[in-house]
Amino acid sequence: MSLLLSLFFYYNLTMMKLNLPRIIPIFPLSGVIFFPKTSLPLNIFEQRYLTLINDCIKSNKYMGMIQTKSNNSDVYSIGCLGKITSYKKTKDGRMLITLTGVSRFEIISEINSDNIYRQFEVSYEKFLQDHEQERNVKIMPEKVKEIYEKTKLFFKKNGLLLNWVEFGKLDVDQKINTLAMIAPISDQEKQMILESIHVDSKTKVLSEIIEFYLHENSADKIILQ
Repeated sequence: MSLLLSLFFYYNLTMMKLNLPRIIPIFPLSGVIFFPKTSLPLNIFEQRYLTLINDCIKSNKYMGMIQTKSNNSDVYSIGCLGKITSYKKTKDGRMLITLTGVSRFEIISEINSDNIYRQFEVSYEKFLQDHEQERNVKIMPEKVKEIYEKTKLFFKKNGLLLNWVEFGKLDVDQKINTLAMIAPISDQEKQMILESIHVDSKTKVLSEIIEFYLHENSADKIILQ
């Protein structure tokens, strides 16, 4: 059996085990980056997305989050599938939900339908590592320690607080995803991290971005003095 054919069967077997949908409703939202193994609280009030949430709850509870591009309705090609793990209707008609990240996906094509929200056919093939256990993560411990120290300094300089004790209980991938979500960096930079395939590449990109900001702040301080 050829390598290509072996990878094809491995991918399809993995998708069958995970039972992830190939066609998903999408919630496009600017400025919000969502990662696997993280939780995202959402306050839904627009009618099209209330309909989306209600339809999801009635079916498999899966929906995709994806970032819109600046100044238009286009979306990036990479987003994250989430599952609604809690929801509550408010008296004024809003819906408060918690979305738990499952897997990143790549858009194949948009589906034409009568729904008032957008739907896409997606592939999870690039991001099979999102479903692997931490024991398969080969990132070097010193690299992990290095980025934590950089992040602590970066957060402190920006007046951000994080419960580092609770944070320490997460696995490596969760830690990198969480830092990428909450770090005060640009949406485009967060998208770069989201699109990095493996946890080691995500760590490298995040580390370089934070290093840039730390260096920029130091340079600004020298100029002001």
